[in-house]
Amino acid sequence: MSLANDNALGFHNHARRVPKRTEPPTEHRSILFVTPFLPSPPSFGGQRRLHELISGMAVSNEVSVLSLVDPTENQEESIHATEEYSRRVVTVSNPAYSNGQGHKRMLQLASLGSAHSYEWLGHHEQPFRAALEQMLAHRYDVVHFQLAPMAGYAPMCGQGGSTRPLLCLDEHNIEYDIVRRTASADGGPLRRLYSAIEWRKMRKEERHAWIHLDGCTVTSVRDQEMLLSDEPTAHTAVVPNGVDLDFFRVSPLLAQRNPQTLLFFGAIDYYPNTDAMLFFLHDVLPELVKRYRHLRMCIVGRRPPESIVAQKTADVEVTGVVEDVRPWLDRAEVVVVPLRIGGGTRLKILEAMSMGKAVVSTTLGAEGLDVIPERDLLIADDAATFVTQIGRLLDHPALRERIGDSARKVVSARYSWKGAVEDLSAFYGELFEARAAGH
Repeated sequence: MSLANDNALGFHNHARRVPKRTEPPTEHRSILFVTPFLPSPPSFGGQRRLHELISGMAVSNEVSVLSLVDPTENQEESIHATEEYSRRVVTVSNPAYSNGQGHKRMLQLASLGSAHSYEWLGHHEQPFRAALEQMLAHRYDVVHFQLAPMAGYAPMCGQGGSTRPLLCLDEHNIEYDIVRRTASADGGPLRRLYSAIEWRKMRKEERHAWIHLDGCTVTSVRDQEMLLSDEPTAHTAVVPNGVDLDFFRVSPLLAQRNPQTLLFFGAIDYYPNTDAMLFFLHDVLPELVKRYRHLRMCIVGRRPPESIVAQKTADVEVTGVVEDVRPWLDRAEVVVVPLRIGGGTRLKILEAMSMGKAVVSTTLGAEGLDVIPERDLLIADDAATFVTQIGRLLDHPALRERIGDSARKVVSARYSWKGAVEDLSAFYGELFEARAAGH
């Protein structure tokens, strides 16, 4: 199919010549990553995981990327960044990404009458199926779907045998569990009712993927245990999130730190993050302001919804997306992670810890991380405890520095992207061995 015809179908082929290796390593494989957004350059947690795993696998393998994109955004920088390590990059515009809250609500309403979840419907487009079909004309050793909704395309890859690619799913979270928690969280009755319906559909879709794909990677032992409790025969591996220790390192410019400055960073349009910030701004920050006259709250991340933007004051800064979060981390005295809904593991905590920052998180926020409260971070699960824990760190610089130092040591010892890439490569090898043995 020509490039012109590609464009007519709504997808775009970006290929480059990659020099052939004359003596490839024995583990050299051809891998297609099927993603809901381009991996590079990373600007939020989910994108960071894609970038690090895919670019890491590209060191010893030939990788290609097929991705949905927002048609209203200029993708040129992301395409070029992904091409730096990819054999082939194909993008497909997804109108559901750009049609605003009105279209989102209509799609959510439509999902109530569908056997499929809203997330499934919002990621499935005929042009993407056409693009995947075209790419599968090339023989891949592995097709790795990133995030559960993308696994709905897996049936196009063949139904079995040694001739089809190995099919895997990377679960950044157990998605249905997040929505199930939303159904039980504080919020309006319509949201809780909708979530109660939605999570059951998502669970059915995820379980179907776990049964029919060759393997599934997760970010924590907790998520692995949940997956195996639903599907004990599934092949799984923990491929933890990591940190670029050279990129996120303790800054020597400690003089840039702004006293009494708090930071939250992440994808602000992601509902668990929105919920966390509204809780913090309404229930925690007012009490802190009473005690600390110069307190400043910075909220950094993409697409803050109007409910967050409306909270902007002289003491509450809402930045939107930034090119580099490190200057904001440098200036902050305390990083807060007041998550009440979620799953997987929080990259924001690992990145803050890697820069030697003292973190105050909910128990759920720190879930799945190999950390010890009071040594590596502080825990708070209600507004009053958040006020107390943040106050301890603001009032006692020695405590703040001790926790920050311990946090950096933990991340350095246990959370590297190099190790995660090695885990993923080893898991591919295990799955190929299991296929060869007929398991």
